[in-house]
Amino acid sequence: MSSTELKAGSLSFIESMVMGVAGSAPGYTIAVVTAALIGVAGTLSPGALIIFAVPMLGIAVAYKALNARVVSAGAAYQWTTAAFGKFWGFFSGWALIVASMVFMVSGSLPLATATLDFIDPALANNVVLSAAIASAWFLVIATVLIVGIEVTSKVQMVMTGIELLILTGVLVAAFWHTAQVGAVNPFSLDWFGFSYTPAMFAASALVVVFFYWGWDVTANLAEETADGHVHAGNGGFVSVFITIAYYVGFVLATLFLFSIKDAKGLNANIIYNIAVQSGLGRTGGLLASVAVILSSVATLETTMLQFSRTLFAMGRDGAMNPMFGVVDKRTRTPVRAMMVLIGVGLVLLWGSSLMPTISVIIADSVNAVGVLVAYYFGLAGLVAAWEFRGEWKKSFFSGLWLCAYPALSAIVLIVLGIYAITTFDMITKIVGIGGLAAGIVFFRPGRFRDRPAPVIS
Repeated sequence: MSSTELKAGSLSFIESMVMGVAGSAPGYTIAVVTAALIGVAGTLSPGALIIFAVPMLGIAVAYKALNARVVSAGAAYQWTTAAFGKFWGFFSGWALIVASMVFMVSGSLPLATATLDFIDPALANNVVLSAAIASAWFLVIATVLIVGIEVTSKVQMVMTGIELLILTGVLVAAFWHTAQVGAVNPFSLDWFGFSYTPAMFAASALVVVFFYWGWDVTANLAEETADGHVHAGNGGFVSVFITIAYYVGFVLATLFLFSIKDAKGLNANIIYNIAVQSGLGRTGGLLASVAVILSSVATLETTMLQFSRTLFAMGRDGAMNPMFGVVDKRTRTPVRAMMVLIGVGLVLLWGSSLMPTISVIIADSVNAVGVLVAYYFGLAGLVAAWEFRGEWKKSFFSGLWLCAYPALSAIVLIVLGIYAITTFDMITKIVGIGGLAAGIVFFRPGRFRDRPAPVIS
């Protein structure tokens, strides 16, 4: 067996779907990003999750259709290279790599703060201590991934199952408590309205992009999925609907239980606070912290998988150093790509400890990741629109679904990303835009071995 081949047939459809849910990480995302969303959208937050899920589903349609044609560990990188050439393809892959590296910080630190909740919640804002605990978790997770995708998948199934069970229990308790004592913010259909200023609209969209990002890991694992051309795309598509339900449910619960002012300040682990406020006490809060820990581990796993598989695919094509395009003969995993990830991740984690507070770190990284994801998701949507332009000849619905919908979704994401950049502080611009621009140092079109086969034969 070639040393450039991943272990095929390792994941089933159910495992692929669970990977998609784990990639979006409902527990982690709700815990640390809900406060950011309410901070920019206020009572419009539930509606924002639904409104901006529409373009996200358009990108999921694009991924599903493109994956059915070309199965690749590089996914968006591979498809964009095939359709638009080496430059756009390289920077699609590079954007995912940079987003993954930034997420090593915003994903690891909440894992540390949730761990500290078991010792002393007051320690959760100690940046240096959090960096140390996050580093330990980071190394443990990376070790599991190096062992192999099959072990990783089994661990993921157990963790995500427990996570969703706990989240469901906390959500039921929150709504039951609200029904008994009333809501701090009484429900209104205006929460699903369109009373946005341009700046609020763009900022809300970017936070929601971060909410949903991660389901696309199913496409990066397509080479390792049984019937990957079908199951990988379907797994990611279905997982989006599962996460929408949990996100909307918990944002509603937050608005029912807390004032807008209080909710904006709960950026370390809002699920813990929801559990306590719902009457579940310290025990319920700790169970909520377990869900956040499991979710943080799960999403770090899937982010590392996306990073390593994309870097592996780029190395295999010659877009990056060919040394990254080989797998370990025993585990069939791209170990060299994982080594790069471990090194960069630890440097970024400890570099982040120089920033003043964890909330600042998370806010800046959420915005930076949002722009990068909007960019490479947008490119994927445009690729689908181009490659499936012939669907209009088959039927109006087919053209609308596979061409127009992904194209409009891509345009919305790209325009919102560009506008949002103008509202960022300097650190966020440097991380997001500077990180993307840094790819020019590694871009060597002459190193590409062969142009990938066209998506549409």
